[in-house]
Amino acid sequence: MTIDSRPAVLSLPKELRYEHFIRRVADTGRVWGLYRDGWAIGKTDDGALVFPLWPTGELAQQCAVLEWDGYVPHEFALQELFDELLPQLESDGILPGITYTPDEYGLTPSHDQLRGDLRARQRQVDAAGQRDPE
Repeated sequence: MTIDSRPAVLSLPKELRYEHFIRRVADTGRVWGLYRDGWAIGKTDDGALVFPLWPTGELAQQCAVLEWDGYVPHEFALQELFDELLPQLESDGILPGITYTPDEYGLTPSHDQLRGDLRARQRQVDAAGQRDPE
């Protein structure tokens, strides 16, 4: 079982799921959300709205239960996250939520932290001259 396998990722603490998300999304250029007549939106314990994001469709699918039953994984490009989604979420006061699991909320970084961490990983990958083909 590799760190990219679904059971391994789901069992990680949220801080390590965040690191996995940054690495995987920057390497592949793809991000996943859940969609059904609109994007899935969650809430933090204190009521702040959250837009959940996952590094793979398989991980997103695991959360298509309870209030998100009937939602399906929907892929979009990392560049779309940078250019459209993060600015819109920031404007609307909605936090990004990273790699929720069926049993636990994901980490909710600031928009700037998420953007910065993804850009830093992209620079590392570009410097190494390698991208994940998946």
